[in-house]
Amino acid sequence: KKLSKNAIIGYPAGIITGITYGLNPLFAVPLIKNGAATESILFFRYAFAVLLLGLFLMLRKQSFRISGKQIGVLLALGVLYTSSSVFLFEAYEYIASGLATTLVFLYPVLVAIIMVFLKVVPSWPVWLAIAATFGGVLVMTQSDGTQTINFGVLLSIASALVYALFIVIINRSKAIAGISNSLLTFYALTVGAIVFPEIISSDTAITAGITTGADWLNLVGLALLPTIVSTATLAIASETSEQQGISPRVFEPITAIVVGTLMFGEPLTTNIIVGISIAMVAVTFMITVTKR
Repeated sequence: KKLSKNAIIGYPAGIITGITYGLNPLFAVPLIKNGAATESILFFRYAFAVLLLGLFLMLRKQSFRISGKQIGVLLALGVLYTSSSVFLFEAYEYIASGLATTLVFLYPVLVAIIMVFLKVVPSWPVWLAIAATFGGVLVMTQSDGTQTINFGVLLSIASALVYALFIVIINRSKAIAGISNSLLTFYALTVGAIVFPEIISSDTAITAGITTGADWLNLVGLALLPTIVSTATLAIASETSEQQGISPRVFEPITAIVVGTLMFGEPLTTNIIVGISIAMVAVTFMITVTKR
């Protein structure tokens, strides 16, 4: 069967989304190790991304106009979007960055669980995927039972949960139905760029721990690849996707684990490999069967 034009565009776009989002640890971990506050890193990431994305929207002559009704929804989405980043970056301080990023990849399963509360009952393949995913998470997070591992895992799952809520609101809210993905992302990032400077304590400089040229390059890298490029390609993949077989988002955890293992010497145990494989197969199976 010949691949459709949509598949030819959608597949590479989805793969680029997965790879670029999986690069989060590559830029964030060195900054965290240098002593930069999560709020500072995210402020610069979001501020640079808002400038670049705003410029892109202006070049496309896109209107920035939104209604009063949309402001409230966009504000809520901005808070969820930024909270997801905060939880993920905080998790990097407790567990391997590859493992933390993989746990966030499980958000489709959490979306399915949230939908149960909205009276949308999943089919048996979805229940099977949910059970298998949690089994995979239990396997990959087995360790020596120390408190820090558990806390990092909880932070990662919190990141996935708020991102799942973000996705559910985007799909269910009629108020923002007419807003493009790019504009939606622009406003979500703008909320972060406004919120983070307020969180940083008055006795800490916003540039604390961000001193060298390499640090600034890491911030630009964060704004460009896991933020703008991954969002833009996700929009293309979503618009052209016919969900043929495999979800290219599986490249997200694979990239994060490769980066963590090769760049930061993070341990790659049998448990992590087996657990991640189970979870990735389960999520891909769920997306393939439901075509959602």
